Amino acid sequence: MFDSTFSTQQILIAFGLTLFAGLSTGIGSAIAFFAKRTNTKFLSIALGFSAGVMIYLSFVEIFPKAKEILGQEMGLQVGYLITVVAFFSGIVLIAVIDRLVPAFENPHELKRVERIRDREAEKNTKLYRMGIMSAVAITIHNFPEGLATFLAALQDLKLGLPIAIAIALHNIPEGIAISVPIHHATGSRRKAFCYSFLSGLAEPLGALVGFFILMPFMNDAVFGVLFASVAGIMVFISIDNLLPAAREYGEPHLSLYGLTAGMAIMALSLVFFL
Repeated sequence: MFDSTFSTQQILIAFGLTLFAGLSTGIGSAIAFFAKRTNTKFLSIALGFSAGVMIYLSFVEIFPKAKEILGQEMGLQVGYLITVVAFFSGIVLIAVIDRLVPAFENPHELKRVERIRDREAEKNTKLYRMGIMSAVAITIHNFPEGLATFLAALQDLKLGLPIAIAIALHNIPEGIAISVPIHHATGSRRKAFCYSFLSGLAEPLGALVGFFILMPFMNDAVFGVLFASVAGIMVFISIDNLLPAAREYGEPHLSLYGLTAGMAIMALSLVFFL
């Protein structure tokens, strides 16, 4: 059941987790500066693991919880219907955002460190534009991700923590996509890191904007709709972004091992800690 009375501590913890998830783009930026080549095996397993966590949570915890809340508020059949509509609305929302961003700058078109560095021979203006547009694209994508992380952590910290970790792993390659071209175009690691860092701030900003806009209207029904939408957003991110990227970075079986491990660890944590 939705709890509309949140303590300052709950809000700060939820915001802190969202901030951690968003600013992990800075980790990707640091990796880009010091790694000569991308550790593809690690990224493949990590991205598969993130997908496993988010898919499992979406279908096993978040969607059923939204269905239960809306069923109690509106009746079983109507509540179930609204849950389904909200779930697919979340998918449509993030899919539309994804389509509006050109493929070249789309953060879902992930790139390796060495592949981006191969562009050094190109004109600096093109490299700089690539980095800036990647930052803008990632900022746009991070708004709904931030709201999803914040809402989950605010309502249930046991759900919010693994979601924040999964989103953080998902953001590391995005930091690489921003920092490498800007660094090579400007020669400034500081500027490259700042752009990467600032793009990550979109997640806590999305959380704050969503919180202050929605909280005056928040009740069980609204929360149920939002929770179902969060499940849709996370499923789309996992299927459209994380799993394809995991397979691209490493051997196909590595992404599958990561996916299975993410689901298994999430399942065990829910059994023993919920």
